Amino acid sequence: MNHVWGLLAHPNQEMHAIKQENESVSHHYTHHVLMMAAIPVICAFIGTTQLGWNLGEGQYVQLNVLTGLGLGIIFYLLMLGGVAVMGRVIHWMARDYPQRPGIQRCTVFAGYVATPLFVSGLVALYPLVWLCVMVAAVALVYTGYLLYVGIPVFLNIDRDESLRFSGSTLAIGVLVFEVLLALTVVLWGYGPRLF
Repeated sequence: MNHVWGLLAHPNQEMHAIKQENESVSHHYTHHVLMMAAIPVICAFIGTTQLGWNLGEGQYVQLNVLTGLGLGIIFYLLMLGGVAVMGRVIHWMARDYPQRPGIQRCTVFAGYVATPLFVSGLVALYPLVWLCVMVAAVALVYTGYLLYVGIPVFLNIDRDESLRFSGSTLAIGVLVFEVLLALTVVLWGYGPRLF
């Protein structure tokens, strides 16, 4: 958790600090990912069960507590899996580099890069659809910036190579993000029938 502010305020310095640590995946999940992934889940649970999704024009869709809890658990597990998948993607993308980090280091890196997406979940306390989409888009752009800043440090490559690597990784990350969103929407749509 001590890297959150640094990643948002001075990411270049923070990436160097993260690289110096030899953090294990279990430590990283326990001290960063599990807590950060809880932010959007808890905020969405509160927002959707207390206020309801604001679809505009006075339309609100409110979930009951049991449905919100079930969907929250599924959403949480999907986010944890998404970090692990992106760690594997980064590891696979780095296969041609001489200083290729191990899959554990790649997963840790993916967890830190996802920090803006986790923090953006705060907006779900007031679940206005257009506002949530706008904040998620800004968080996704900043995540791309963290990739661009962090990849040269992480893989010891130059900035030009980093732009290609981070662009490709971000494209795959956006695909994973969209799959997670699609699964969440499908589950949210069928959630009242499931729970």
